[in-house]
Amino acid sequence: MNDVRISQALSVTLHDYHPRTAEMREEILDGLRAQQKTLPCKYFYDDRGSRLFDVICELPEYYLTRTELGIMEVSATDMAASLGARVRLVEPGSGSSLKTRLLLDHLVRPSAYVPVDISRAHLVTTADCLNQVYPELEVLPVCADFSQSFAIPAPRRTAQRTVIYFPGSTIGNFEPAAAMELLKRLRRLAGPNGALLIGVDLRKDEAVLQRAYSDTAGVTAEFNLNILRRINRELHADFNLNGFRHRAVYNSAAGRIEMHLVSCDNQLVRLAGDSFSFLEDEAIVTEYSYKHTLAGFKVLAAKAGLQVEKVWTDDRRWFSVQYLTAA
Repeated sequence: MNDVRISQALSVTLHDYHPRTAEMREEILDGLRAQQKTLPCKYFYDDRGSRLFDVICELPEYYLTRTELGIMEVSATDMAASLGARVRLVEPGSGSSLKTRLLLDHLVRPSAYVPVDISRAHLVTTADCLNQVYPELEVLPVCADFSQSFAIPAPRRTAQRTVIYFPGSTIGNFEPAAAMELLKRLRRLAGPNGALLIGVDLRKDEAVLQRAYSDTAGVTAEFNLNILRRINRELHADFNLNGFRHRAVYNSAAGRIEMHLVSCDNQLVRLAGDSFSFLEDEAIVTEYSYKHTLAGFKVLAAKAGLQVEKVWTDDRRWFSVQYLTAA
């Protein structure tokens, strides 16, 4: 676990476990050395990447945010009743906390809100804004990679239980075995009396999925390429951004969207004293986005020691929000 570095930022106190540059470098190098080159999708989210993702969430093709917000608007009261009063709400990968506001508006006397995000600047700005909108609520931002260990700050007011709020179908970015391990970690984080409220994207027509990750405005392409821009800036690599193009494909056998950066030519990239050769049309995998069935996710949750208590979906059953407790 990283050492905690607490700094005063605007109206909130930041609990900082941000990954060190050396950790990022080793993860990037490990991915590029693999036979199938990969880059960890968590490094999409520097400040620019986080802002680009906010734009993606508003695109007409990107149904996920709009559909989940619709579910929250209809069912937030019921969700809040299931969670109970005086909860400490912890949100890994909080981003702009847009959906969270709908939940906070319906929770009864929440003890605290703990947004957890890897993008420090974006996190602080969002936490400060929430602190202004909800002056009675203690907002305790944590800058961390939520897939690793970190400590949840203790609120001033005692919480009745801890609830992990994990919207956006971020769980879909993890392959099944890793998703199971993450769910186990979140279950432990919530504690014996805790719960999870998690957004899970569901399987649907391939054309809908394809459009969602290949928008006509090219914002997703820019978001994908931004990871190379970040690696160049922070790790002093020499990726040619014009030498790679965005590609998103649906792997029906695995039930997932795969985002790639495809080399436009034979080329060589230098990073941290290593050289990496790319053939024309060779792809780097930057993100998976698994699409689940309700039955399949129930099985996955059970393997992590969780039981699905309640499920809310939209009318088309494109997306689900699920309430889970320890089995």
